[in-house]
Amino acid sequence: MKIQTLDAFIEIMRATIPVRRKMVVDYLLEGRTDPELIRHLKRFLNTIGEVPDQEGLKLFNLFGDHTARVDVTYETEELKKDIWFFENGEQVFTEHMESINHNFFREVDRGISFLSGLEFNSFISDRDGTVNNYCGRYSTSVQSAYNAIYLARFAAGKTRNTVILTSAPLGNGGLQDISVFPEKVFHYAGSKGREYADKKGREGKFPVDDEKQKVLDALNKDLAKLVGMEKYKIFSRIGSGLQLKFGQTTIARQDIHKSVPEDRSLGFLKKIRSMVADHDPEDVYFRIEDTGLDIEIILTIDKGDEGVKDFDKGDGIDFLDSALDLRLDEGINLICGDTASDIPMVEAAMKKNGETRAIFVTKNSDIQRKVGKLCPHSMFVENPDVLVSLLNQISLI
Repeated sequence: MKIQTLDAFIEIMRATIPVRRKMVVDYLLEGRTDPELIRHLKRFLNTIGEVPDQEGLKLFNLFGDHTARVDVTYETEELKKDIWFFENGEQVFTEHMESINHNFFREVDRGISFLSGLEFNSFISDRDGTVNNYCGRYSTSVQSAYNAIYLARFAAGKTRNTVILTSAPLGNGGLQDISVFPEKVFHYAGSKGREYADKKGREGKFPVDDEKQKVLDALNKDLAKLVGMEKYKIFSRIGSGLQLKFGQTTIARQDIHKSVPEDRSLGFLKKIRSMVADHDPEDVYFRIEDTGLDIEIILTIDKGDEGVKDFDKGDGIDFLDSALDLRLDEGINLICGDTASDIPMVEAAMKKNGETRAIFVTKNSDIQRKVGKLCPHSMFVENPDVLVSLLNQISLI
């Protein structure tokens, strides 16, 4: 099967999900996997490999005669890791991880010392850039099987609760859909914690004022129509695409490879700002954040004495603590993140329990300083492979 369009590539990656889920369950229960499933992964990898490339980037047709250069490093490298893991065994796989990650063993050993002897009430972690390597598109950032195995071991052996908390939506192509964890092990929280599905499958949402929700729904309807137009369709295909989260909407205006001419990207930003102003002329319902790649449209919340503010992951933790009965004040908690948007999680957890531990995947000195100031028991590692591997090693002790 040859693939020429980005949509076809997305379908290929989605086809890996049931295969990987089966591999995870079989391996955790039986310590092995069906060789035919490994062959499936190899076929997926070979199919992607046949796509023409230019300067290391794959060439996909988006629509009409518009071609985009797409970085598929995450997708191909995670497929290779899964194949290596299941074909060669965990010991050889660990040595392979050392060969592709600088200071891997030293970082893992340091993390094991940091966590040694601890049992955790709750493990709450961001996903992308923290326990999952970054991908250029959320729609194809399917979790690798080895990653799910490592994290499931830690969740089952060292924690009472495990929550994956992300700014991405929960469903509709969001967190639940691209995860390959076994069932009944993880709580999933999307939209910065505004919405969740617990390990038993029960769902809940942070209460949103009906009037605000109506305004957001109307805006989302107009945004969906906008990116359905030929002129703007490209913005639903690149980077984050259009993500309709609970209480927040994300729309891409650019990707890391500058697939869209900058003047066109800035024109789209201006168009979105105008649309938001049409729906919120008094500037009371929404806040807009422009990352240069994504436009984040966020519903505000009323925090009483603090006034109106953006909903952040700290607010998400406060909500989830009650909704999921995490009892964060009753035991040591581990918080993991990688960016400034994850720091409110540490602050919220520290208010509930001063024995909270934090591990951040970052080399950013400013983030390290802020996390360290909030949480005396904190450490920092270089990449998600290190964090996931050290959590796995701790679970085996």
